Amino acid sequence: MKKRIFILLGLVFLGLPLTACQANSTDGQSITAVGSSALQPLVEAVGEDYTEANSGNFINVQGGGTGTGLSQIQEGAVDIGNSDLYAEQKKGIDAKKLTDHKVAVVGITPVINKSLKINNLTTKQLIGIFTGEITNWQQIGGPNVPVVVINRAQGSGTRVTFERWALENRTVLQTQEQDSTGMVRQIVASTPGAISYMAFAYVDNSIKTISIDGVQPTNKNVQSDKWKIWSYEHMYTKGEPTGLTKTFINHMLSDDVQNNIVSKLGYIPINQMEVTRHLNDELQVSK
Repeated sequence: MKKRIFILLGLVFLGLPLTACQANSTDGQSITAVGSSALQPLVEAVGEDYTEANSGNFINVQGGGTGTGLSQIQEGAVDIGNSDLYAEQKKGIDAKKLTDHKVAVVGITPVINKSLKINNLTTKQLIGIFTGEITNWQQIGGPNVPVVVINRAQGSGTRVTFERWALENRTVLQTQEQDSTGMVRQIVASTPGAISYMAFAYVDNSIKTISIDGVQPTNKNVQSDKWKIWSYEHMYTKGEPTGLTKTFINHMLSDDVQNNIVSKLGYIPINQMEVTRHLNDELQVSK
């Protein structure tokens, strides 16, 4: 009789750790997400939100640009590769080995130094500025101040999106480049005549946005596709995600996060878009 009791108790105790482990399978884990600087503020905010509610887990978020995010996830060096682009848009990336998770939409806008009394540019004028045909703001009705173009670095998804949808795939002027969106904002704010571009989420009152062809850079105009300069924000995994990676991405896509944190930070929830942009739209070369 005693032997039977001991056996039963043993089975119970053996079962308890297994059940606890299954119930808290992500406890004590950490993951790393690297890549898009346009997406970085959102992933950081959602990461903090998640870890506050799930003590013991850690979401490490780093920038570096879309190119870095895609190459790092392809190599298996990180858990999530953040990207402003479809993986198929980046040379050297085998998209078939990656799984795409679209988590938001971000608008991208030209920004200028606040001292410039310019509120609107035509697409032709914008292209002229970034290709070097327009070198002084006086040429388009502004002050007699040289144009100072600040570009994002090669590999930036924001740059690719801006060149595709704002500049109609024109070759941009070779000028100073910056990896960090925060540094771009700082340079534009402190340099008379400066112009660059960035995600809506980075715009503050130290710089000024401008309309293009009379259309203002607002989330409402992005949702209807009146404002063309926008991109999906992707979180790529190598194959299907598991463990904390899967749990965190599910949290990112939850109604609570999409309806609150995503909107609050200036991004657009996927389900609020009135249009769909496919890979072929991104790859199409303007005539």
